Amino acid sequence: MTAIARTLSNAHSDAEEWQMRCDMAAVFRVAARLGWNEQIGNHNSLMLPGDRPLFLINPRGMLFQEITASSLIVCDLDGNVVRGKGELRKVAFHIHARIHLAKPEAACIVHVHPQYLTALSMLEDPEFVLAHHDSLMLNDRVVYDRDSYTPAGDIEEGDRLARVLGDKSVMVMAHHGVTTVGRTVHEAFDECYIAERNAMYQITALSTGRRLRAIPDRFRKGYTGPWGDKVDSRMHLDAWRRVLDRDEPDYAT
Repeated sequence: MTAIARTLSNAHSDAEEWQMRCDMAAVFRVAARLGWNEQIGNHNSLMLPGDRPLFLINPRGMLFQEITASSLIVCDLDGNVVRGKGELRKVAFHIHARIHLAKPEAACIVHVHPQYLTALSMLEDPEFVLAHHDSLMLNDRVVYDRDSYTPAGDIEEGDRLARVLGDKSVMVMAHHGVTTVGRTVHEAFDECYIAERNAMYQITALSTGRRLRAIPDRFRKGYTGPWGDKVDSRMHLDAWRRVLDRDEPDYAT
């Protein structure tokens, strides 16, 4: 009976991991469509359930549009590849493993260089202005890392980034891009999606040379919880997966 229970448990665990892999692969494919990644760089990770802390991440050298559910590698928090084929990029280890270690609630981490958030990160004052309705909820979940000048070259920098992130879910990284976190794949993805859209609106409006029309601070929602609790983040990713099922079904292989 014990052996049967263990077999059933393992089967359930494998099925759960496969669904997580498919969600992650979908996020990579959507990010490629939206132009979020930097050639073969950038990385997204997801902690796996279980007693041993392990995370899924993309192997070094693959374009986002090449990623499939089965191509993701499994690594431990020391940076060792324990399952799958490929190498863990050092900068990915420094950022992802250290944030996962410091913030267990950050189950999924999306680190990308989207056009508008990256442009925002290059400004002397990179903050979101309270000028769009989304900012009424978004702004209180954003932190700005103003002290970084070079890529994350060691675990000390990864630890510093984890401290800067604190209890926020969006970190605009000076001269770099963005890192978003969530309890689930869909939350971290949607957080990045809405932040990039908001940056697009702000950068586009500023490009006119005219001043932004700010919303009075009294309308701010003061919302610091996961974006997924307020909007349909699971439904959003599911909608994208339907598109991928039609156009790029190999993502889920």
